[in-house]
Amino acid sequence: MLVMLREVQIPLLSAMLLGGCATKLARVIRVGSVDAGLGPTALFPMRLRRPVAMAMCALECGLGLGLIATAGQIGRGAPAFSVRLGAGLLFLVATSALIELRASRPDIGCGCFGDFSQAPVGWRTLSRSALLALAALSTLGLAPLQPPHSKAAAALLLGVLAAELAVVAGLSPELGEALVKLGYSEPCELRVVPSERSVTALRRSKQWRRHAGLLTADVPVDMWRELCWRYLVFPGQYGDRETGEREAEVVFAVFLRLRRPLIHAALVDAATGNPVQWPAAPKRAHFLSRVFRSFRLIRLIRAALLQERVRPPGQLPAEPDEPAPETGAQRSAAFY
Repeated sequence: MLVMLREVQIPLLSAMLLGGCATKLARVIRVGSVDAGLGPTALFPMRLRRPVAMAMCALECGLGLGLIATAGQIGRGAPAFSVRLGAGLLFLVATSALIELRASRPDIGCGCFGDFSQAPVGWRTLSRSALLALAALSTLGLAPLQPPHSKAAAALLLGVLAAELAVVAGLSPELGEALVKLGYSEPCELRVVPSERSVTALRRSKQWRRHAGLLTADVPVDMWRELCWRYLVFPGQYGDRETGEREAEVVFAVFLRLRRPLIHAALVDAATGNPVQWPAAPKRAHFLSRVFRSFRLIRLIRAALLQERVRPPGQLPAEPDEPAPETGAQRSAAFY
């Protein structure tokens, strides 16, 4: 029974490590920033938060995959011992960091599972981290895993795994937050959307690409929220050489939605504060004229090839009469 309990820890620990890494990566992809509060990284200076967060995520992914790769006969011996010892040390360091985080920053969550770990660090989070550290250290010296030899052994193994999963779920405040998020849709007026997420969504939008040429800075000079919208103001210029360039402000309105928010844009004169029309886009070469030129060239080549094919063999092509010199207008009209 004790050996079976130790064998269960390897798939459980690998699932916890890979799940934590996946949720962190999903949060970074949605927010667009690694610096935005990943638990214990808040204890480090601002310049170190990004590399520490990246190192933590890479370490979790490497240890999770290493536990799976060294579970059988291939990684027995020193590789399996090193990976399991590294997992135990990681959870021990995480427990110490959570204790320090609870003492210095009691308002910040552990960040263990991305957006689901928003609750402040409590005794359940600390107990879970300490339990996982003991589970990882208990696998040191364990023989390679073998499939169960009978149905009774398989049923007992699944029962032990289900019991430990229930214990870990009871010590995880993220489970309650996940159920609340699945069953409740808060109104947009009360929706919590970080400002970094709005800026990231704006920079990926068509409105940003369309009006980026008018901006004189990439950082907003003002930002505020009104009900379901967040407004971002960027400095810019509009006008031309004839009328003269004037200072302006480009105001973007980003709807507070987590995915694909609606975005509007307006151009405001900086001196008067009145909205102005967007400047006309620069003229481009007409696409259809280029297509017609290509078709004309293809027809000329095809006609020349057909004429070459129908000429009797041995007959030289007739030499055309010397053409009269063309004018500039005639040369230009030849392309149309």
